[in-house]
Amino acid sequence: MIRHIVMWRVRGDTPAERETASNLVKTKFEALRGRIPGMLHLEVGLDYSRVDYACDVVLVTEFDSRGALEAYACHPEHLRVRNEPGDLRIARFQVDYQAGADLGSDHTAEPLDAKA
Repeated sequence: MIRHIVMWRVRGDTPAERETASNLVKTKFEALRGRIPGMLHLEVGLDYSRVDYACDVVLVTEFDSRGALEAYACHPEHLRVRNEPGDLRIARFQVDYQAGADLGSDHTAEPLDAKA
């Protein structure tokens, strides 16, 4: 199983503006649930800590294979959702990894090129 995690900082001068932006991103990505072949799980969370170094939104998805994640990266529904908010997201961080496997300390995974 491949886990794909993306975190964003969103644009907004006030906490209320960031909350509105965060909710929009959350709603858009949650609409992908059940629409992407090979996607086993989709969860979107909003940060409540309000610490200055935190991201505002996190997307956690799980795929049945690397191929499914790669297909997600160019799936038309994903591209639409990814592009609709425009410049609302101001920073993006991503981690893709093989979940649920004993990889050992000397395992080096190949990078994945999928974009959320």
